Amino acid sequence: MKRLLIVSFFIISGQVYAQDLQQKLANAFGRLQADSQCSYASVSLTVIDAKTGEQVFAANPNMGLATASTLKTITSITAFHVLGADFKYQTQLGYAGEITADGTLNGDVIIKGAGDPTLGSWRYEQTKEAHVLSLMTDALRQAGIKKINGRVIGDDSIFGTQAIPEGWIWQDIGNYYGAGTSGLCWRENQFDIKLRTGVVGNPIGISRTVPLMPYLTFKSELTNGATGSGDNAYAFLPIGSTVMYLRGSYAVDQEKKSISAAVPDAAYDAALRLSDTLKKLGIDVTGGPESASTLTAKALQLPQITKNLITVQSPPLSRIIYWLNQKSINLYAEQLLKTIAWKQGRKPTTINGVDEVQKFWKARGIDPNTINTYDGSGLSPGDRVTTNTMAKILQSAKKESWFADLYESLPVYNNMKMKSGSINNVLCYAGYQTHNGRELCFSIMINNFSGSSRGIKEKMFRVLDVLK
Repeated sequence: MKRLLIVSFFIISGQVYAQDLQQKLANAFGRLQADSQCSYASVSLTVIDAKTGEQVFAANPNMGLATASTLKTITSITAFHVLGADFKYQTQLGYAGEITADGTLNGDVIIKGAGDPTLGSWRYEQTKEAHVLSLMTDALRQAGIKKINGRVIGDDSIFGTQAIPEGWIWQDIGNYYGAGTSGLCWRENQFDIKLRTGVVGNPIGISRTVPLMPYLTFKSELTNGATGSGDNAYAFLPIGSTVMYLRGSYAVDQEKKSISAAVPDAAYDAALRLSDTLKKLGIDVTGGPESASTLTAKALQLPQITKNLITVQSPPLSRIIYWLNQKSINLYAEQLLKTIAWKQGRKPTTINGVDEVQKFWKARGIDPNTINTYDGSGLSPGDRVTTNTMAKILQSAKKESWFADLYESLPVYNNMKMKSGSINNVLCYAGYQTHNGRELCFSIMINNFSGSSRGIKEKMFRVLDVLK
């Protein structure tokens, strides 16, 4: 009898605890939904027990909403499942042609990409630009090549010709966070533009780019913004053009004095950097750098490697996903989405990647109509996912061997491990939290809020504080 009473006590205590948490969440969510910033907004919250999958709280859980960058959690978890935590991209360097007795390569040097988003990135020691170029030039010299009677070609053909996912907007795609995908990425497909700021209202000049971009010219239509107005500068590069326009404003009190823009053809840029490095080392290259795109434009064929010299491996997927979520790198998410399609035997396109994500979760009991997306990063304002589905996918990862890597990849906001997401009038959070020893996962989304992002963020945090 005594044991039965103890068991009954714990059952009743657990029920009271659950009801208390539900009531507190209901009250906090009600205050958020009634707030004037949410007068015309769509608001949703789902909280799930991370161990059992039991729904702890739900408000509008099946409402499809724009996810912004919280979509990266779904892309990350799917990539872990499909590719594996130890997956590595492999970029090949080789040549097509013959090497003569005096060390002249009569042919082309080819960098054949396999979709690695980290090649030339500054985030890892093994991927830094100088290190990768050193590996490649050393391999060419060890092959006995002293002169190249041909070209350096960046082969990015594996990912096809569509670099920009459908659904991305014109304002985003010239900027670093809107850099398109490539079969051969380089320096995360971005570069920096240094600005000459001055008096409020006056034009802003351009001092230089890092690195130098000899194949682009720049026209600044930027103006100096008032103190506190922030960085509202955007880069625009019309298709087929070599003139990049900078538009908007940039506050005079901004310390960085630079913006980052997207490289229009990363494979060409990689070929250019290797070609220039070879010339600096005394290895002459008679032809100009090329990529699959530039060769196609000239109606020329893309040669294939006949002799591979070196394979450059990426960091493992676990480390790629760490930076993907820590810094919300759209490029990493989009490259992984295409790689998921490739791994499943499909043509590596964004559309096929989206389809494979839907199929993967459908096989695990999730309605694919609740993952209605155009990309893997959440940059498209047309993406729609329910908080119920996002929370379920987060919960499903808890039992996996790579969960610690996923958890580590999530940033800390409001003293909580969670991924944030924000685009125009959209703010979302998704992650994990322990409440009185109970492990929870959650997804909260607000679309079409009014007023400042800072204001709505503070109000969302008040709801999430209940989970602490």
